[in-house]
Amino acid sequence: MTVLRKVARPLLASMFVSGGFNAVRDPQRLVPAAAPVTDVLSSAVAPRTSLLPEDPERLVRLNGAVQLGAGLLLALGRAPRLASAALAATLVPTTLAAHRYWTVEDPEERAAQRIHFLKNASLFGGLLIAAADTHGKPSLAYRTRRAAAHASDAVTHRAHTAVDRVGDATGGAVDSVTGAVEAARKRLL
Repeated sequence: MTVLRKVARPLLASMFVSGGFNAVRDPQRLVPAAAPVTDVLSSAVAPRTSLLPEDPERLVRLNGAVQLGAGLLLALGRAPRLASAALAATLVPTTLAAHRYWTVEDPEERAAQRIHFLKNASLFGGLLIAAADTHGKPSLAYRTRRAAAHASDAVTHRAHTAVDRVGDATGGAVDSVTGAVEAARKRLL
């Protein structure tokens, strides 16, 4: 791992580890701020799937647990692409719940919430870059396409070889039959 990644990943993850730990330890404190998003999730999404809890406190704790776990994975450089994608996914509801600057009346508080919203948007962009970072290696999609092309070339080559062998075998047989026919014709004449 390059020095840049060794420094950048823990720095990027630090906010999520801290925030996730606080959300897991004390979700009640965050439930009022999370209400605009948890209410929508509880009423619209949770009844359709058994994977998502309906209780706002459990939703906040779940979001915090994902941030804590994925943040630790990213900081340690373990599954960094998956961890970054998970953090990006948790950042969307967090930002929409906690930094709704467009609903704030006080100009100073609105400006502060706008800064936090844009900070989270910047973090989101950094996480997307980290999720796409292949660590200098070709991506899985590239390696899959390359392996498929290599396999296709190998199959084509073997098919041509088989056709050549069959052609040589049948050509030899045809030559033998043609020779036998010529010899028989000469004997008859």
